[in-house]
Amino acid sequence: MIGPTPASVLSRYLPLVGALLVSACADAKSPVEPDDDPSVNATTLVEGLNHPWSLAFVPGTDEWLISERSGDLRRVVDGELRDAPVTGVPEVVAKGQGGLFDVVPHPHFADNRRLYISYAKACDGGATTAVGHGLYADGELKQFQDVFIADACTDTAKHFGGRILFDNDGYLFITVGDRGQRERAQDTGGHGGSVIRVNDDGSVPADNPLVGQDGAKTAIWSWGHRNPQGLALHPETGEPWLNEHGPRGGDEINVVEAGVNYGWPVITYGNEYYGPDIGQEKKEGYAQPLHYWVPSIAPSGMVFVTSDRYPDWQGDVLSGALKLTHLNRVAFDGTTPTGETRYLKERGERIRDVRQGPDGHLYLLTDAPDGKLLRVEPPS
Repeated sequence: MIGPTPASVLSRYLPLVGALLVSACADAKSPVEPDDDPSVNATTLVEGLNHPWSLAFVPGTDEWLISERSGDLRRVVDGELRDAPVTGVPEVVAKGQGGLFDVVPHPHFADNRRLYISYAKACDGGATTAVGHGLYADGELKQFQDVFIADACTDTAKHFGGRILFDNDGYLFITVGDRGQRERAQDTGGHGGSVIRVNDDGSVPADNPLVGQDGAKTAIWSWGHRNPQGLALHPETGEPWLNEHGPRGGDEINVVEAGVNYGWPVITYGNEYYGPDIGQEKKEGYAQPLHYWVPSIAPSGMVFVTSDRYPDWQGDVLSGALKLTHLNRVAFDGTTPTGETRYLKERGERIRDVRQGPDGHLYLLTDAPDGKLLRVEPPS
């Protein structure tokens, strides 16, 4: 199924699409002018990580888990990085942008000990995005099994997506990139370029938007995405929001709604890396982003700030920036961006993940062969 949103689905969501179209800006430059703030500092807590990708806090313990793209899941216990990685982690395809991605405890982890992992899984001809879970305790992951394997197998080794998130109703959301083959993002007959919504066992909820449509992958929740790299729940609405990479320009923040086509590559505020336009900026039937960046910052990791430690940031969206090497904050009035501030630029470090810890502090991972775990100190 290739093309814009099917009429039967689009009719259910025209009010949302119309609102997004109205809220977007008309020209290909960032909707708000960013400010730089050099006053915010970060403290290094852990060093020596090999391209860390995701940070998770094990509920009910003083243990944190950090995935390394090369395939190891590392333990930080009582603030100290343990030498031995977690055992029982699935074998990953650590090639290009592929490897071990997100790590997320089940919402009822205290009862079921389930730890979910997304990763690049070998397939016939290359690799694809997969998600599975095992039982975790004391450095061991047991009985690991896949619950979702994307129909997005290629040898391109890029644009895996790989972020995972549970919403407040216990549904599991998974991002899958277009795998470097942009036409996949408009083809709902495969999983490339989409956001997936499944139950915690990988089964498809009956109210997913493409259930009952011939030829469609019913696990798809939304499509027309390029490479979503951050995923977070809005603290008031409970809706997933994501950030995703554009090409040369056109990185985006989107609220993820059922049955909505976000347009890649038919619409984009980015250009080809060698210069020419790719598509239109707007087109009927394709949702506009809430916010976009021109030039690209390469956003990764995402969190809504709810901590009292950062009172002036509450409700704002924080993202890491890989290309422009900073911590990015966008303030919103509802779904309209009202300001953008950039922090930690002087460090010159690629920020891969952003998390808010149980103690209310914000924590970052830097993407490097000698990557770091940082704590963001509250602004004075």
